[in-house]
Amino acid sequence: MKRKIIAIILVLCGMTVFAQGRDMSYFYEELTRSPATFLHRLETLEAVRDANITGIGDFYLDALRFMITQLPNIHSLEDRENVEAALTILARGLAAEVHTAAAPELWQIVQFADVVHSHNEGHLMQEALLALGQVGDPTYVQHIALRLDNFNTDIITDVETRRRVQRAVVGCINALETLGDAAGYRSVFFASMGWYDGSIRTMARNALPTLLDDPADIIIEIIRDGSIVPAIKYEAFRAMLETNAPGESKARVAATALNTGWTQLATDPNNQRIMREMRMAAIDTIRDFGATEDSVYVNLRRSYDNNYVSVAPDYDEIRRTIGALSALADDQAVNILLDALRELNTRRRLGPWRTNRERQIFGWVLVAVGATGTSNLEMRTLLTTISRSDEYTGIEQGWARDALNRLGN
Repeated sequence: MKRKIIAIILVLCGMTVFAQGRDMSYFYEELTRSPATFLHRLETLEAVRDANITGIGDFYLDALRFMITQLPNIHSLEDRENVEAALTILARGLAAEVHTAAAPELWQIVQFADVVHSHNEGHLMQEALLALGQVGDPTYVQHIALRLDNFNTDIITDVETRRRVQRAVVGCINALETLGDAAGYRSVFFASMGWYDGSIRTMARNALPTLLDDPADIIIEIIRDGSIVPAIKYEAFRAMLETNAPGESKARVAATALNTGWTQLATDPNNQRIMREMRMAAIDTIRDFGATEDSVYVNLRRSYDNNYVSVAPDYDEIRRTIGALSALADDQAVNILLDALRELNTRRRLGPWRTNRERQIFGWVLVAVGATGTSNLEMRTLLTTISRSDEYTGIEQGWARDALNRLGN
């Protein structure tokens, strides 16, 4: 029988280069005839596949619909293996034909082959998901994303189960990437941070730019979410910086990251370190792309003041903050620098610097002020006072004069 099928296909292939409009009724009848076993149906589909016929998307869809009706008739392991092989051929055929109308049936196969059932190895689920992405119907994006969300939150220790699930995860990521819908971004991002093998996390990370050019709103939600651990917040911010989104969008996310770094305080030392690193990365981003909201100035002041009065100040954060204020160079930024310089001047008039670091901060502030180009009269008056005060060393007076010279005096 299989030889007969192949012979007929060879005749069909010799009739024309393309198969659009070709009569596939014989093969459909072979597939659906009542006495046919699952093995015979598989052989029929293998013969069609091996003939490399194109333009038969309708045949593949009709065949898939029929096979779905036969799923309740699976009674043995052999039946299941033959059915899965047949469904794989159909999924690949529909994907190659980009047969969009097949999306509902492909989703049924995803559910049939779901690895939530221990007897499913994940191969067919992956194939169905890959096809679902390639046929191009966005209807099932939310369904795929939800399934990926469930995988992301699973805690799986069994080695074989992990292997099965990861096959399905690959299918989900690939389908969402192929469909290119923004609704899949959050799920794929969490997959890039998930418990999966490194190659799968990399696959997810590489898919993100395809899903959304500017994910600022999604990243902001992740960073603000109090239930998400600092490590993931920071990775979300870093993912944003790797995009080709406009600088304004990166600045918006940076404002959120800086605010979160100060308002969602961590008690664990490791989380404290991560939040500090996120703050500093946010400060650098604000320096490069600007301030999009007033909270930026509030939190830059916190980054300076909180560290300045700390028993264990982070001088790197102080330096970066001063640099960002200098780059912003607007009235709000200059006022923060003015307050810092006032405080330092008051401290110096009370006696020698407490530490060499305090003197270093004084120098950083003066250099930053000079770079702002400000015409603020109070700032210029204070610089003049410092440049003439014998409470400062000659070098320190020189720093103040340099700042004035850079401001045009």
